Amino acid sequence: MKKSMKIMSAAMSGIMVLSLAACGGSDAGTTAAKDTTEAASEAKDSTDTQAAQEEKADGEAYTVGICQLVQHDALDAATEGFKDAITEALGADAVTFDEQNAQGDSNTCSTIINSFVSNDVDLILANATAALQAAQAGTSDIPVLGTSVTEYGVALGIDDFTGTVGSNISGTSDPLDEQAAMLHELFPDAKNVGLLYCSAEANSQYQVDTVKAALEELGYTCEYYAFSDSNDLSTIVTNAAGACDVIYVPTDNTAASNTEIINNICQPAGVPIVAGEEGICKGCGVATLSISYYDLGVATGKMAVKILTGESNVSEMPIEYAPQFTKKYNPAACEALGITVPEGYEAIAE
Repeated sequence: MKKSMKIMSAAMSGIMVLSLAACGGSDAGTTAAKDTTEAASEAKDSTDTQAAQEEKADGEAYTVGICQLVQHDALDAATEGFKDAITEALGADAVTFDEQNAQGDSNTCSTIINSFVSNDVDLILANATAALQAAQAGTSDIPVLGTSVTEYGVALGIDDFTGTVGSNISGTSDPLDEQAAMLHELFPDAKNVGLLYCSAEANSQYQVDTVKAALEELGYTCEYYAFSDSNDLSTIVTNAAGACDVIYVPTDNTAASNTEIINNICQPAGVPIVAGEEGICKGCGVATLSISYYDLGVATGKMAVKILTGESNVSEMPIEYAPQFTKKYNPAACEALGITVPEGYEAIAE
């Protein structure tokens, strides 16, 4: 009974306090109500965020969108390594991959990225430069990791790039170190080097510019041979094969998709090709300074895990690079052209 009286008394006191507050003026009452509403809203937002994090922690699958520019060995391996690293770290049930291939069309990359944004995926992998550029244009909120990208500053239009993008983008890179030195080791007596690449790929332009400068320091005369797409490739390759002692092909997606055309022109002409990556070398080259694109994908996947779990903020993550390089040669192409490679080169498996 005493407990009931105390409760009733407290309730009456509360009513009186509220009545007095109301009598104090409409402005004070409105302000108090507004403050209470805002506090409740902030508390709800905090609760919702915490609940979402708990749902992820309790086993809800992350959704990761993968936009790959084109299908070929290097990009395929990078995607596979990326998926394997995430699955190994989080478990097969903890992540759903929405994997899409643009079939070499940069406009399709934009369509794919926009679909990822509409579906509110947790993270995007942009495999190759055109995919990364589409992701940059498509979202400033969803974390984006690039891979198989040579130079992020060039790809993203960043002047004086220092190694960290600083927005929602980071990733891994396949740099050019030692490519020119390897060509010189194989062909010290060559005079003219042709730089064969697709002019529509910004990173290809960056690669040939960088390699050209290094080769000219070594005494070579270099000439650009740029094709706009696969339609004019044969003509440009024929011109290069007729004028050059050696041809350098960078990590170029259009070239990678058309190695048979390149090989069918250059090998009969007796012109060797040094390639920027193993897939191109296997199709038309004699040697390459190779990286493991699978390992590059694994490194990217490990970055993704840190972002998804909240361990790292993508805006603070510097670009990471391939862990090691291997000198490799194409035995069939070298035999056809009568080239003997020095010691220290590893044969590319057929």
